[in-house]
Amino acid sequence: MNSFKKIFDYINPSVNPDLEPAFTQWQEQLPTLWLLGKTGAGKSSLVQALTGDSQVEIGNGFLPCTKTAVSYDYPVNNPLLRFLDTRGVSETDYDPAEDTQICQQRSHALIVVMKAEEPEQSGVINALKKIKKFGVIKQLLIVHTAVLSIADIAERERAMAHNQSQVEAVWGRTAPTVAADFAPSDAAPVSADDARIGESGLHELKNKLAEMLPILSLLTNKQAHASREESNFEKLRSEVLWYAGAAGASDAIPAVGLVSVPAIQGKMLHSLANQYAVVWDKQCFMEFIGTLGTGFMVQYLSKLGIRQLVKFIPAYGQTVGGATAAAISFSSTYAIGRAACKYLYHKSKGETVTKEEMKAIFEQAIKAVAKIEAGSSGKQKKNETDKK
Repeated sequence: MNSFKKIFDYINPSVNPDLEPAFTQWQEQLPTLWLLGKTGAGKSSLVQALTGDSQVEIGNGFLPCTKTAVSYDYPVNNPLLRFLDTRGVSETDYDPAEDTQICQQRSHALIVVMKAEEPEQSGVINALKKIKKFGVIKQLLIVHTAVLSIADIAERERAMAHNQSQVEAVWGRTAPTVAADFAPSDAAPVSADDARIGESGLHELKNKLAEMLPILSLLTNKQAHASREESNFEKLRSEVLWYAGAAGASDAIPAVGLVSVPAIQGKMLHSLANQYAVVWDKQCFMEFIGTLGTGFMVQYLSKLGIRQLVKFIPAYGQTVGGATAAAISFSSTYAIGRAACKYLYHKSKGETVTKEEMKAIFEQAIKAVAKIEAGSSGKQKKNETDKK
């Protein structure tokens, strides 16, 4: 009992540490989708389709962040993703220096948005040439929009191929592509191909983006819910991911994670309990930890201490050690948040949950993040190979 009290006090300190630097660090590393396309190409519709927010559009909800770009963070509260839109791509004096600086040192992808029926893309192509010279962008996706406006399938394919070739001539290699129509015509599809594009274009877009920025697969995963508890977690997933991102970002810094990570996780647990109208006190905490097994916190604290020591090893600690600590803190925070949501859901209903159920949900969350990290690592190696 005394050990539980010490652990509770550790992640719920009487004097809260300043977590603002940790949250700021995470915000500075938000995965960024850089949109490049002419006015009217469908960039706003793309953002709306990905976020489900029909109100946001380029110019409404986007805030100036450089002389030539505006950005939109999603979700607005506790953001996990940033959209960057370049203005004035048709201007010959466009300088992408500030815009590329935003994307530097973080996961990012460039999305070239091109309306299928518009072959004149010189402004976009010229801007892409300047962006490529900086060497920051490693991942690019071409999105052909309004494809159903070209009824003839052969003509549609030729139009997309023409725009595709313009981009790839600058990019220097084959680029992945998606054909989409975010606002299909009210008329019934005239072919099975039209129907496929209208129904699966967004799904394909999400899959492509998840391959480029793996965290998006957690954010946009809307699988059928096996239970009401899972459905409820979907509403809180982005909040859990935000805390996980903040914990991972802060744990990459030597000495900081030892204090910030437990405090961030403690703050997350309080916030989640509030969402379920459950009072998060010492008794509730002890009950929650008890459902995860007696060895959970012993392993948790020992691993946390070892990660901090590794980060002080010269050279290795600042690179591999920091990256490893960040990945572990991200995954453990996400798994703790997922398990807490299950526990809190049943507690709010006056129900109990077994240790077996809690262990299973915790391990499932760890595996989900591990799969994404593996995909991200593989993608990074592929990009390094392509660069060579």
